[in-house]
Amino acid sequence: MAEGSLETDGHRSSMPAELCHPHSKYSQWKFKLFRLKSMEKVPLPTETRPEEGAVTGISPPAASNTEADNGTGSESVMKLCLGGKSKEIVEGPGRRVDVKLQEMDTHMNQLRCLCRLCGMALRTVKGPVHDVNGDLDEVSKGALRKMGCKFTGWPDVVLKVFKVDVKEDTESVHPLSFCHRCWVVIIRGGGFCSFSRTRVPEWKPHSSTCNLCSPRKPSFQRTGRKRRKAIPRVQSLAKRTRRDPGDCIVVGERKALRPFGDNHHGPMLRASIQREHWVKNITHCQTDHLSTKLISEKLPVDFLHSFTCRVCDHLLSDPVQSPCRHLFCRGCILKYNRVLGPHCPACNMSCSVDELAPPAKGFLSALHSLSLLCPTGGCGKEFRLDSFKAHSRGHDVDEQDDKQRPPAPDSYALTNKGGRPRQHLLSLTRRAQKHRLRDMKNQLKAFADKEEGGDLRSVCQTLFLLALRSGNEHRRADELEAMMQGRGFELHPAVCLAIRVNTFLSCSQYHKMYRTVKATSGRQIFQPLNTLRAAEKGLLPGFHPFEWQPALKNVSTSCTVGIINGLSGWASSVDDFPADTITRRFRYDVALVSALKDLEEDLLEGLRESGMEDSACTSGFSVMIKESCDGMGDVSEKHGGGPPVPEKAVRFSFTVMSISVLADGEGDEVTIFTEPKPNSELSCKPLCLMFVDESNHETLTAVLGPIVAERNAMKESRLILSVGGLPRSFRFHFRGTGYDEKMVREVEGLEASGSTYVCTLCDSTRAEASKNMVLHSITRSHEENLDRYEIWRTNPFSESVDELRDRVKGVSAKPFMETQPTLDALHCDIGNATEFYKIFQDEIGEMYQKVNPTREERRSWRAALDKQLRTKMKLKPVMRMNGNYARRLMTQEVVEVICELVPSEERREALRELMRLYIQMKPVWRATCPAKECPDQLCRYSFNSQRFADLLSSTFKYRYNGKITNYLHKTLAHVPEIIERDGSIGAWASEGNESANKLFRRFRKMNARQSKAFELEDVLKHHWLYTSKYLQKFMEAHKDSAKALQATIDPEASQESENMFSSLEVDDF
Repeated sequence: MAEGSLETDGHRSSMPAELCHPHSKYSQWKFKLFRLKSMEKVPLPTETRPEEGAVTGISPPAASNTEADNGTGSESVMKLCLGGKSKEIVEGPGRRVDVKLQEMDTHMNQLRCLCRLCGMALRTVKGPVHDVNGDLDEVSKGALRKMGCKFTGWPDVVLKVFKVDVKEDTESVHPLSFCHRCWVVIIRGGGFCSFSRTRVPEWKPHSSTCNLCSPRKPSFQRTGRKRRKAIPRVQSLAKRTRRDPGDCIVVGERKALRPFGDNHHGPMLRASIQREHWVKNITHCQTDHLSTKLISEKLPVDFLHSFTCRVCDHLLSDPVQSPCRHLFCRGCILKYNRVLGPHCPACNMSCSVDELAPPAKGFLSALHSLSLLCPTGGCGKEFRLDSFKAHSRGHDVDEQDDKQRPPAPDSYALTNKGGRPRQHLLSLTRRAQKHRLRDMKNQLKAFADKEEGGDLRSVCQTLFLLALRSGNEHRRADELEAMMQGRGFELHPAVCLAIRVNTFLSCSQYHKMYRTVKATSGRQIFQPLNTLRAAEKGLLPGFHPFEWQPALKNVSTSCTVGIINGLSGWASSVDDFPADTITRRFRYDVALVSALKDLEEDLLEGLRESGMEDSACTSGFSVMIKESCDGMGDVSEKHGGGPPVPEKAVRFSFTVMSISVLADGEGDEVTIFTEPKPNSELSCKPLCLMFVDESNHETLTAVLGPIVAERNAMKESRLILSVGGLPRSFRFHFRGTGYDEKMVREVEGLEASGSTYVCTLCDSTRAEASKNMVLHSITRSHEENLDRYEIWRTNPFSESVDELRDRVKGVSAKPFMETQPTLDALHCDIGNATEFYKIFQDEIGEMYQKVNPTREERRSWRAALDKQLRTKMKLKPVMRMNGNYARRLMTQEVVEVICELVPSEERREALRELMRLYIQMKPVWRATCPAKECPDQLCRYSFNSQRFADLLSSTFKYRYNGKITNYLHKTLAHVPEIIERDGSIGAWASEGNESANKLFRRFRKMNARQSKAFELEDVLKHHWLYTSKYLQKFMEAHKDSAKALQATIDPEASQESENMFSSLEVDDF
């Protein structure tokens, strides 16, 4: 069989027998003659080698799983290398395949197991693997789209984050995938920056000395052949050093692959003649630096070695320390890096110029205290290193005529100006730097004025970029240039602004965080305050141009109007008494323009989802606005100066509820935007803030009067605003529904809540409402209230007070603001819960059997109720009913707990029935869209309300005989009519304005200033930014920025924690 195989070997069949190796098909003389391992031949995977198995006694290896896989084995790679043909077709059934193809296959299999970006083994990182040249998947695209990244492929994202172009990658050189850890880095950076210090390795093609495949080549050890030692070459200036620190590829967690061509078996030629020759040609420091032979004492070699420059072997002059703790002369390492690249001459680690730092002071004191011999012939004196300049200066004066003697080195002399040693420029204060560079600054300023139109900043930045590129620091120059163009690795200004506003950081607190992060991480991750102020301008009202057609009546046409004084145009009284208030507001039309520009992306996305062409929809937009106004209670603060003002505040705000468009040729309007959270403080935009008591009708009328005038003018005009690059027409519809009972009575001129006329929607009295609890309709309106006020003011029929009051149905003041007749869901829930709380007390004390209980008895009933709720339901008593307490109180579980204290079983069943009916009715007025969310309860509402009214008028008659509360009356009588007219009650509630009360206090503490007027401006500005949809998207995308910041400050701890990466989910973004 051996003879038959030799016959089919082509040219090997004519080989002399004495040259044939007895144990192998190939002879070693080819390797010794040509030194070419790629000519080695191996049999095909389908062939067998019986002679090798017979000699070595080893059975042939079984076929690997990768070869059995379809298209993933080594044959597919070889077929690709052979131009798409199989090995049998190219070489015939009896030929052999070159070993280099198998080596390439092994090399490519190794690359498939590594990450393209960090070099880590994919099996060591938990999570899915991503294709580096593929398209973004839906999860990644959604997460990056929230942060403003609109790329569709991974190559563009990787180029933006890691500054690496992977579009030209080849399968034989680069890995084609990246790990989940790098994916997390990309997502956290938002597709714009990287919070980690991941260093992308430089991948090299496969070669005979590739350490990725076989670092020590065990094939040579098996065959007994000696490896040829590399002949050391003299390094010249024309070529870079073969050992490049960028060639190191980190694989796994502890395994570091050295680049090919790095010879660790040859002797190090550090002190050779050749090295001294090319170092002298680089540094030229023979006449500037002192030799170590001048040290007078016989110091240990290791101790002396620590004071020697690792580049020129001279004593250290102006020493600097690299991150790897090696010491060099400053001038030597700068020249070395400029010629041979930014890496350490001692260990080849990466070492750029900006990473060099001065050594410890203790080392400098030891260096300067070295005792040296004078290099001048015939002197022989000893002196310290720090006094060398003074000693050599005396020789210069005595031997001024000696031209042949080389001048004494000056690099060890510390220039003394004013008795202080000369410090490095970067170690000086800013004032000292300006003083030292004043001449250069004047020259640059003159050049900029003459050549560049006075743009001194561009000239200085260009000089710095050119200096970096001349020193081969192209990567740093690219980062600086990208930063100058707004494409750097720092956070977007909008992200920093969102972080500051949502975390309620004052200017000093944010600036302290900015400096701390910059000093800790060495990078400018957060933007300075001046950049944040520039970003604020585009989000606040008064930035975008617009036009009204026709022009608004009695309103200025200026578009650049920011925060104005709410008392502008205030008419003084007869006594010239100043207004007892401070108020700041935006102009209504300017605020609406800013709100629409904030929703620009949502509008365009709504047009696309509706299938409408963007360019065709330029008119017919309708905007529905919900107005809210409410008092914030006591907001007194100890700080702040200015005139004495009330310690109560009122805020007027609005919410963009929906935007619809009527396209040309269409009959129905299409809603393209609906506010998803209409009752959130994030959607309730502040318009006016004032220090005033909400019961002060005259002051409220004067302050809110201009707002009402602007609103009435906007109803009769249309807005022309550029959205998506096209001018579009908008019309506004206003609905004042975000008012509680007290504010509605105040702005509509009605009597207080304890009035005989119980309702703000109908004309029924309290007695009439208690007799007929259900059958009532809405009769009041703003126009009717104005007419009734005129009757109250003029009394045309000369009636008595009681008769006139009965005619106007409780209107006693002038209505100054139009409100929509509706029910406030939040305060209705709170008012009804208060009434149920009192019913529980009466049932515990069996009030239906008593006529006039004493105050002590009522207190004992309340104490028993509070104790039962605290013990069984963990409900602590409150001084005043609030929304959270009301939601927890109005449940069936609470009724079961209270029934334990009710003696009668009949009364227990009545309480359970009453709560059951209320729980079925409550979702109808609390839901945003009851027709979709609770259709069954909506259909049964009339029946449930009638049953509820029957229980109140029969079982609980002792409490509702001739009287009823305001909110119970509205709940039973008016809810179905309002739902039929408006479609919802809960969506138009004042809950968003109420929940924003706590924001006023937090922003006021954040912007505490001496003047209350300026303080109110800051609160209004930051509250507006807090409600910006643009900033909310950035904040939602970067809500894990604290973890990313921690990873930037302490990268070692973040790399060791695997749980952070394994537990990370896409839903967090």
